[in-house]
Amino acid sequence: MLKKTLHATALLAVVAAVAAPVAVAAPAPSSPPERATATVSSLEGDARMDYPVADQEVRVSVNARSTYTVGSIPKHPWGTFRISHAQDGKLYWGEFKVDCLTTGGPTATVTGRLVRTSPGHPWLTELDPHTRMGVSFFVPKKGPARIGLSGATKKGKPLLTKCMAPAADAKIVDGGYTLRDRNS
Repeated sequence: MLKKTLHATALLAVVAAVAAPVAVAAPAPSSPPERATATVSSLEGDARMDYPVADQEVRVSVNARSTYTVGSIPKHPWGTFRISHAQDGKLYWGEFKVDCLTTGGPTATVTGRLVRTSPGHPWLTELDPHTRMGVSFFVPKKGPARIGLSGATKKGKPLLTKCMAPAADAKIVDGGYTLRDRNS
């Protein structure tokens, strides 16, 4: 009996000696991957731009947001912007549903699809329904802001590309904007 006990003990010792390094070398269970944290950019405000025709007034109001997860491409943009143009005693406006808001430091670009216009607006006949326009913004911490308007493509022409607008080249002469970049 003693011989069987010694034999069993020796067998257990061999199994333990072989299995111990394997158990030590086994990788630890991986922790669950971290969820990507979404960051938000926002742009709000209303301002009148410097317009070369003295008796006309162009204003751009905006309330736009965008979430980002990884990189600089917005994942979920939302909000609206409105371009108003007073001329010849009439106020024409177009309202756009935001389909892109990109930001970087003191700059932002917003594009959107036309969803409503003032009654009798020339855009109703000159542009395709739901055309896209873009606006760029330069909103420094100090000093005057600037904006740039893309205009829209004529009926039957390709749409402006999402997230694209010209340089912010027009001075703001009244009002202003508040920009919160996702990295600030």
